[in-house]
Amino acid sequence: MAANRVGRRVNKVCGNQSPGQSLQRRQARVTVKYNRKELQRRLDVEKWIDCGLDELYRGREEDMPEEVNIDELLDLKTDEERTRRLQDIFHSCNNNTQVFISDLVLKLHGLQKQEDLHNDGIDLPQLHMYPSRSGSADREVLH
Repeated sequence: MAANRVGRRVNKVCGNQSPGQSLQRRQARVTVKYNRKELQRRLDVEKWIDCGLDELYRGREEDMPEEVNIDELLDLKTDEERTRRLQDIFHSCNNNTQVFISDLVLKLHGLQKQEDLHNDGIDLPQLHMYPSRSGSADREVLH
């Protein structure tokens, strides 16, 4: 599932690669229990944040904030509160963060918190273990 924090990551790939290169994939398993469209939207915002942080802190990675917690920002009621919080997070950045912050606040509009991404509308079959007859090994049966 998508992480609720975005920050330093090793071996990440940003949008500045050529079309022929393959993207690195996060090793995560997503099932139909989750709203894929909203989950993908959140992952796209996380990737955008990672790439933006790389640009803002190029050459000064040690000053990069440990995390930008999307859910924490979504808990704030107004864009002004979100902007102030992001300014606090990026206080150590020597580059102009105003455009990045305003773009991020806009990207947060309509984004769901991680806990809200669960889709209860789909009921999946359950995996049950039943002992087989005649003393043979147990077998899996989809019910």
